[in-house]
Amino acid sequence: MPLSSDDRQQTRKDLAWSIAAGGVGIVAFAGLLAFTWYYAATLLLIFAGMLLGVTLNALTQQLGRLIAAPHWLRLATVCLVLAALLSGAAFLGGTTIAQQATALSGTIKSQLVTVKAFLDRNGIDTSYFELGNPPQGQPGAAAPSTSQPHLPSAGTIASSGGAIVSQTWRLLLGTLNAVGNFFIVIFLGLTFAAQPAVYRNGLLYLAPARQRAHAAVIIDGIGETLERWLIAQMVVMMVVFAVTWLGLAVIGIPGSFILGIQAGLLAFIPTVGAIIAGVIVVLASLASGWVAAGSALVLFLGVHALESYVLTPILQRQALDIPPATLFAFQILLGIVFGIWGISLALPLMAVVKVLIDYFKAEEPAAASAAA
Repeated sequence: MPLSSDDRQQTRKDLAWSIAAGGVGIVAFAGLLAFTWYYAATLLLIFAGMLLGVTLNALTQQLGRLIAAPHWLRLATVCLVLAALLSGAAFLGGTTIAQQATALSGTIKSQLVTVKAFLDRNGIDTSYFELGNPPQGQPGAAAPSTSQPHLPSAGTIASSGGAIVSQTWRLLLGTLNAVGNFFIVIFLGLTFAAQPAVYRNGLLYLAPARQRAHAAVIIDGIGETLERWLIAQMVVMMVVFAVTWLGLAVIGIPGSFILGIQAGLLAFIPTVGAIIAGVIVVLASLASGWVAAGSALVLFLGVHALESYVLTPILQRQALDIPPATLFAFQILLGIVFGIWGISLALPLMAVVKVLIDYFKAEEPAAASAAA
């Protein structure tokens, strides 16, 4: 049956509306991607503050099971306890940490030189390790001077002074940036933890009225998943720190305490963090002999097995279930694109994505059964 002119006109209007809506959606999505790419560092910084807020809120809720007190009082107690622990560690072990860190830095540098020399003796090209001036005889190397020493010219002095000022300014800006990021994360974490319901309701307010029930389920699922993962991750980090510290102390590796601290902190970054921690431990142990280095390597493998096959499956089986290869690929991708922030926050970001995928996968059968 042929369509009437009114039906054909309505069909054309519907088609034009669909094309316009699709175009607007594509442009909006492209704009969102561009915004995310351009402000990725800021968004990851905000996400880190949210993670801190989730951690403080989780500890506050755990404290609520022991103490019947208002939320603000429990949060203040948690913050004071954490501040006291950090201050006590800095006061009691600050000198030891500084001494071990200095000695460890020199040890690792000397072992890197030893490893490079070993590779050179065995015919392996290590020219990519050259970070300073090119060696004599290479293009760009300065020829040795045979003339008498002379005073530098005014231009040389001005150039050197400008370089010193430039390096100092860069160092100052880098320090201010790091300190500023630290306080931004602390501030965001405290504000999120102080009034979690306010920010949850604010996110729900941004969702369409018909979708707020679904948005509430997603937001609550993300919050619960991150809380369980963060608590489990803190336990894993403390165990890795204690086992690494005590094991290296028994072996007799200098700087065992600072090595345990770095291993515990790097345990926050799955896979990549363990590899970095293991390399640092082995390099630091080479100064004590091959037996000590082999023992440290065995200790590292044992700690990694304990973390990967015992602690993580037991503590996080209800929080995350992400295949290691998928997580590692996601870490590499975010690390290449966003640097250290991407590697550090890859797992919690993957947790958020997994909650979304699980929710929409669970909605599909429900929608199909309702349509039937």
